[in-house]
Amino acid sequence: MVDQERAATGRTPNHDRSPWNLLLLVPLLMLVTPLWNHDEPRVLGLPMFYWAQFLFVPLGVVCVGLVVRAANRRERGTERDGGER
Repeated sequence: MVDQERAATGRTPNHDRSPWNLLLLVPLLMLVTPLWNHDEPRVLGLPMFYWAQFLFVPLGVVCVGLVVRAANRRERGTERDGGER
């Protein structure tokens, strides 16, 4: 199917179905506030809701960075194989 589409259009199809993309769901867990809306356990005097939100910011950055790195690596691999953008 991909070869037929490449032959018809001269380009590779833009399907991005990498399992790495599932990591993009991790930062969305921050939005499910009933999971984090607790007073205990406290860390440095902060209720769980606050420290969990602060924890998800760097965790989200790491997840997005890993997905971008995997996508760039995959794109460089297709360019080496002779595929066009």
